[in-house]
Amino acid sequence: MHEPAHPSPQPDAPRAAERLLPEPRLLSGVYGLVLASALAAALDSPDEQTSPGSDALWVLLTAVAAAAAHGYAHVLSHRMSAEPGGLTAGLRAMLAEWPVVAAAAPTIVLLLFAVPDWWTEAAAVEVALVVNTLILAAWGMWTARRAGRTWPASLRAGAGDMLIGFVIIGANAVIK
Repeated sequence: MHEPAHPSPQPDAPRAAERLLPEPRLLSGVYGLVLASALAAALDSPDEQTSPGSDALWVLLTAVAAAAAHGYAHVLSHRMSAEPGGLTAGLRAMLAEWPVVAAAAPTIVLLLFAVPDWWTEAAAVEVALVVNTLILAAWGMWTARRAGRTWPASLRAGAGDMLIGFVIIGANAVIK
């Protein structure tokens, strides 16, 4: 039997990009962007005294709490399925949710730009919502391309993710 000189790659073999940022981390990033956008929009109330530093801290703490809760849910699901775990496995699961916190960073930074009165908190929130919406679109296109989708399919995926940002922007406009 003759073996080929260069064996073809296994279809199940992970590509380098997948090892770089696996799908659960990508999903956590989208979740973090949506969470940060919704929270920033909710914290920016026209009837209250502005406090962009406090709001940035709330976005950060909420992202950290959401990441920890999501990681802890993974720990509980492993225990319920009788898989071995332990404290270190639990901490690793919680730390693996770092994309939720990282995705909140643009919102936090933009809110902090309003602390020294470089612009208003409302402007910071508006810019954060637009930036997060653009990041969602790019994220959707990138993940679709990485999954081997065509450009038209990737653009549709990006538009779908972008729609989530538009919903938050629309809700923010209607509620305020």
